[in-house]
Amino acid sequence: MQNKLKLTAALIVLFLSADAMIASGAASMGVKEGDWIEYEVAFTGDSSFGHDVVWARIGVVDVQGNAFTLNITTKSSSGELTKETYPFDLETGELGDDFIIPANLDKGDTFFNKNQGNITITGTERRTLLGAERTVLSASLAESTYHWDKATGVTVEANSTYSTYTIATKAIATNMWQPQILGLEPAAFILVAVVAIAVVAALVFTVLSRRSRRRQQA
Repeated sequence: MQNKLKLTAALIVLFLSADAMIASGAASMGVKEGDWIEYEVAFTGDSSFGHDVVWARIGVVDVQGNAFTLNITTKSSSGELTKETYPFDLETGELGDDFIIPANLDKGDTFFNKNQGNITITGTERRTLLGAERTVLSASLAESTYHWDKATGVTVEANSTYSTYTIATKAIATNMWQPQILGLEPAAFILVAVVAIAVVAALVFTVLSRRSRRRQQA
């Protein structure tokens, strides 16, 4: 009886540990130091709002567990560049404008933003994004709709509509993934190409060897 109780207790601990790992995995970091992404920004409406950004770049300069630091560079319509560095943390919900959220979330999952509360992922779709097939998540908050790359958690598109103005942000370049070739990642395409060349070379060698033996026998 005691052995059965010990076994049951062990299984409960195991299941609880598994649940804890799943929970921590839901807040997993999807970016690393050196990652970057660039955006074009379009603003329409009441210019008194003061929005003058036409381009932005987010660079990951440090990652420590679920805490990370971003270098955010923006360019105004006059060409003036502004650079600032901000700390963020997935665990505490220090996410700012949700530039980067936990990686590998799915529809129905939530993440915490200390300024906005719990945010629920309401959509997921496959989309060709900067030359590659990616899974894109989406969520809506008041006047804004956000789209994130699932694997990295990075924002790829955001649209905000207010009573007197709108802001549209769209990713235009990144080093976090590479454009696909015939639907394959560059490394996979190169591997397939090498294998195909090797197979063709082997066939040609076989044909030539057979012809040579036939000539010798003749």
